[in-house]
Amino acid sequence: MICDKENGQLMKFIRRNIFSALLIVILLAMVFIPDAKAFFIKGLMEIGFYKPDVEAPKENVAGLNGIRFKDVNGNLVDLGDLKGKVIFLNFWATWCPPCRAEMPSINKLHSHFKNDQDIIFIFADADGDLTKSTKFMADHQYSLPVYKVESNIPEQLFTGALPTTVIFDKQARLSFKHEGVANYADQKIVDFLNRLISAN
Repeated sequence: MICDKENGQLMKFIRRNIFSALLIVILLAMVFIPDAKAFFIKGLMEIGFYKPDVEAPKENVAGLNGIRFKDVNGNLVDLGDLKGKVIFLNFWATWCPPCRAEMPSINKLHSHFKNDQDIIFIFADADGDLTKSTKFMADHQYSLPVYKVESNIPEQLFTGALPTTVIFDKQARLSFKHEGVANYADQKIVDFLNRLISAN
């Protein structure tokens, strides 16, 4: 009889605290499992959060010459050589949950413009581990070209916050900068890039 009473009290305690326990488990998963946090952030993106602001004014950067990136095949890209093209540059890392959360939207954006010769996409792995970042892209079936940084990056472009995205117009002016996660599949970004591509 005492055993049945204790079991009944234990079951009542469990039922009363199951929501709290589940909440704690979810919070711990988000802290310790990057994909869990990325999944949560991605869900917020899909319901309308994290829309990037594309109304930033254009500003000149003190020369893009010498800002270099290297791909997995050893090919070097110098931003100074890309004048006349729109440049979409994203700094990210495989371990960064907000980076992982925005990757599907960036992949969609890249797919939209992949045949356009007037825009270049550079995805700079902040850790510089191209083997790991290339595997990450393949495992997630993303077609994004990964690079590692091969020069100093001006703080005007990248202060170390991940993810960071910058977009240059055809005159090599900084036309967009966003630190933190954003939904790059948003139509405002597509329209913004089309305007930059169409401009002389």
